Amino acid sequence: MENVIKIRNLNKFYGKKQALSDVSLTIGQGMFGLLGRNGAGKTTLMKVLATLLQKKDGSVNICGVPIEDAREIRRILGYLPQEFSMYPAMGVAETMDYLGVLSGIGRKERKERTEMLLKRVNLAQHSSKKVKVLSGGMKRRLGIAQALLNDPKVLVVDEPTAGLDPEERIRFRNLLCDVAEDRIVILSTHIVGDIEAACENVAVLNEGSILYRGTVTELLEEAKGKVFTKAVEKRELLQLKQECRITGMHSQEGKTYIRFLSDIPVSGAWASEPNMEDAYMLCLKQNGVPMDIEGGEM
Repeated sequence: MENVIKIRNLNKFYGKKQALSDVSLTIGQGMFGLLGRNGAGKTTLMKVLATLLQKKDGSVNICGVPIEDAREIRRILGYLPQEFSMYPAMGVAETMDYLGVLSGIGRKERKERTEMLLKRVNLAQHSSKKVKVLSGGMKRRLGIAQALLNDPKVLVVDEPTAGLDPEERIRFRNLLCDVAEDRIVILSTHIVGDIEAACENVAVLNEGSILYRGTVTELLEEAKGKVFTKAVEKRELLQLKQECRITGMHSQEGKTYIRFLSDIPVSGAWASEPNMEDAYMLCLKQNGVPMDIEGGEM
């Protein structure tokens, strides 16, 4: 069984609204990032892969299995949705056991995998705690543990770090990278830093269409020579907000420094090494995604 996901010319509609438009991707083993704003179509794509939504047309093949074979897909795929809810009065280990029963896993295997997975996600010492007393990060880690109960070849996680504090975000990303060593992990997020820190390959999705597919390194390379920083006065700041795509701004020692995108050098500005946020904003700009007067996307 090949360890690759092949998506070709995938379309999905909600009534007359097209949520996915001719999406084509090839996703191999390791951590793959799907980056896009809220409403870009990321969750729709994740739900199609998890067989929770039916596509209109196109083809999806997961590890050699066509998406139409929902039963087999669910056997080889683990899914952590954006809104993952569990019975709050259940204990952590009890929840894992219950979900294992629903997945048809035998008693001995359930016990062994529950103990192994709770240890792997650093929840073994909390196995008797009620779900309702867990922190947000602990609940997400429990969500990963349940998604791995059936030892899937593919793990799909939708916006897993939204709302987590910085320490939990780092811990969660490290966990996903560890899990991705021997399977496909798709990380869907609007948080650029998660992609930069954890993924080698990425696709940028906007309004249901793929704007970019390739490596993070290649996306950063495209932004070289197009990112500048300048110290500005208030009057000039207002003008630049109208003319340029602002990617960062901070004040220091009474001066305002702005970071912005430009195809040509700007007087008084110096070239800066691009980061993933710069590269993402440039991708949107080059694909004609409009921006408001503050320099962000509409």
